Amino acid sequence: MSQIPVPARPTAAFVGASWVALLIALLAYGVGLWNAELDPSEKGFLGTLILLGLFSAIAVQKSVRDRAEGVPVTSIFLGLSWAMVLTSLVLVTTALVNAPIELSEKGFFGLSFTMALFSVVAVQKNVRDLAAAGPAPVVPKPQNEPEVKTTVWQ
Repeated sequence: MSQIPVPARPTAAFVGASWVALLIALLAYGVGLWNAELDPSEKGFLGTLILLGLFSAIAVQKSVRDRAEGVPVTSIFLGLSWAMVLTSLVLVTTALVNAPIELSEKGFFGLSFTMALFSVVAVQKNVRDLAAAGPAPVVPKPQNEPEVKTTVWQ
């Protein structure tokens, strides 16, 4: 029986960049919604879509990773996860095409939406890799070296 290789521990820089990208995307999307001249129902719809997109992107990442590691995942769950990612993309595209806002605002929403989906997948991957890798290795402290006296030649 073969063992599943333990994934490499992601670097702190990659973990931090993933979280920062997710927070920037969500903050940008939220500020855009707050300031958009849309009806409250339209704002609520766009807000709900980002939640659907984030949740379904995490479900896809988890399902794909589980299958790669030999963990059973039903085809229907994986299919529904993909269907919800695609549904959220189609719905946000349709909502933005029909929204009475400037084209630049539509692009802003589209970019922050896709950045949020991408970064949430990276965050989920890092969370899972860190859990699988176990606690961080302890770096041994360097031993005190003997004091070296300098000699000045005159």
